[in-house]
Amino acid sequence: MRYITFALAKGRLAKKTLSLLEQIGITCEEMKDEKTRKLIFVNEELKLKFFLSKASDVPTYVEYGAADIGVVGKDTILEEGRNLYEVLDLGFGKCKMCVCGPKEAKKYLNGSQLIRVASKYPNIAKEYFYNKKLQTVEIVKLNGSVELAPIVGLSEVIVDIVETGSTLRENGLEVLEEICPLSARMVVNQVSQRMEQERISKIVIALKKLLDEKKQG
Repeated sequence: MRYITFALAKGRLAKKTLSLLEQIGITCEEMKDEKTRKLIFVNEELKLKFFLSKASDVPTYVEYGAADIGVVGKDTILEEGRNLYEVLDLGFGKCKMCVCGPKEAKKYLNGSQLIRVASKYPNIAKEYFYNKKLQTVEIVKLNGSVELAPIVGLSEVIVDIVETGSTLRENGLEVLEEICPLSARMVVNQVSQRMEQERISKIVIALKKLLDEKKQG
């Protein structure tokens, strides 16, 4: 029997995913060792492998079949635009992708003038402004604190993830438009979904049942 491989986004997402998997009987003890330098972790009994990667790489590993299953935020799935199946909303890591800026920037969002939009997520920003709003904008990709962009005059607005909104408020910014809700999602390689349908479905169904029970409980 071949191994089924999981790619998990490093950090909180991986910890929460492993906790969920444990509740359906899937464990990987060696991953709990914080000091380990191992890259791949194995559960021989269940024929499962796990590895941690940078969130933005998870969809790539899954699309190319280096991982059968991945867990990553919806923001990364949308930004990377890979060919894979999104099979389950895990319900944690909830936040929103929004257009934000100073209150007075709202007037720029009516589509009549060219504005600059700064974002770590240029593809999501492009999709929203070009295809949903039909507004032509100049998109500026940033890697650091995007909240800075409208404050120093680099852009009129930003597209970013909003969890509580406290960073925005502290910097005199606010949510101007909501693009979409975000949370951790489980994705599956398209070939694996066909070849290992039974084993993968078993995991997905067990997780779905657990999540439904938590909602009701």
